[in-house]
Amino acid sequence: MFLTTGSVAGAQLVITDRVGGVSSGRYDSLNLGDHVGDDHDAVGQNRHRVAAALDPSAGPLALMRQVHGAVVAVIDGPGDAGQPVARRPVQAPEADAMVSTARGLALAVLVADCVPVLFASAEPEVIAVAHAGRRGVQEGVVAATVAAMQCAGARPASIQTRVGPAICGRCYEVSPQVQAEVVRTVPEARSTTRAGTPGLDIRAGVRAQLEACGVGSVEMDPHCTAEHGALYSYRRDGVTGRFAGIVWLPQGTDAANA
Repeated sequence: MFLTTGSVAGAQLVITDRVGGVSSGRYDSLNLGDHVGDDHDAVGQNRHRVAAALDPSAGPLALMRQVHGAVVAVIDGPGDAGQPVARRPVQAPEADAMVSTARGLALAVLVADCVPVLFASAEPEVIAVAHAGRRGVQEGVVAATVAAMQCAGARPASIQTRVGPAICGRCYEVSPQVQAEVVRTVPEARSTTRAGTPGLDIRAGVRAQLEACGVGSVEMDPHCTAEHGALYSYRRDGVTGRFAGIVWLPQGTDAANA
């Protein structure tokens, strides 16, 4: 169920995989995306399973309606994120990043080749998630997320980040025109695939953008979604599910009660 667990700047994080759910067929088995053609009841059960497997300090799960842009939603508490856990929240923001200072609220980003980026600052306590695909990277979703965290009081140097699994530059083939369009904005994203064709390394682009923002640390997950069978990959499979990157400030700690 969890490919990765850990902590960053006092926040807890997990990256899910595709194991341990109830979805079938191409969505086998822990699909968390309810916009990809899977049975909605199955997705609801999968979300329940993930929420139940998280530490109780995580609280409800906040999700976005991701649109491959650079809009950042500020989430003050569970009410802003709509109904927790089971199905897409009624009030889920249309955005590709979320920022919060609330304890006991788990921010989630769904992906299947795009880059899930998890952010946390300890002083003051601010967390964020971003969905960084090709278009989001071009439009500046990473910098917009850091700017929103700054508005919440975080200094860039205090922000620690985890760049999650995504398709690698050896697997992400694009046309020469698309490559040229992206590298005009993010030259670090240029790559060549195993076949010697033009490619994009979106994670490298995200890393470069984070470093340009002056964040305190950037930790890179090594997994390529197209190469790792325990992860969903749109490029590899076409119709498929979505896994999640999740980060939260634990509720009920001494800091919360101070």
